[in-house]
Amino acid sequence: MRKIIILVLTLVYTISICFSQDTITKKSGEDIQAKVLEVTLTEIKYKKFENQNGPTYSILKSNVQMIIYENRTKDIFNEGKQYESIPAPGPSTSDLYIQGQRDASKYYRGYKGAGTGTLITSLVSPLVGLIPAIACSAAQPKEINLNYPNVDLMKDPNYYDGYTQRSKKIKQGKVWTNWGIGLGVNLVAAIILSTLE
Repeated sequence: MRKIIILVLTLVYTISICFSQDTITKKSGEDIQAKVLEVTLTEIKYKKFENQNGPTYSILKSNVQMIIYENRTKDIFNEGKQYESIPAPGPSTSDLYIQGQRDASKYYRGYKGAGTGTLITSLVSPLVGLIPAIACSAAQPKEINLNYPNVDLMKDPNYYDGYTQRSKKIKQGKVWTNWGIGLGVNLVAAIILSTLE
């Protein structure tokens, strides 16, 4: 029983680590697992993820392609410019895709039903909770739950792809986080019950 508990705790810890770090992708393709502290006009300051009490490092923003934060949002950099604002009239295909992803991060909230259902079933039993977790994370968000800000933009296939793909990632993240919470609660309950025996 103790080996199973240690194995499950290790699994939960590993899953939480996978979702709790920032990733800096350099233009060379190298990824740096980090905790981003500050993004200035010219550089990015960070600590290495495996040594967050260690020194603060910095890298020129011109050498960075993108940052994926722990909440799965992205900052994408191009020739020293960061895509922050809504593209000007006549945006390119990639601009619309990026805008769709950015808008999904801002407006999509339709994951609450899937996340809540997974949490409740996982609290009852993590194994039973796997069923809705897998089903919900595999399914595309329903059109009615997308909550997109502009109907005309959704007609553009690039914006639509960016918005729906990002929405699905958000939904998957929330579903698996809630499954992990249910698993963690069950593990704590099992440990408490085993110490009472």
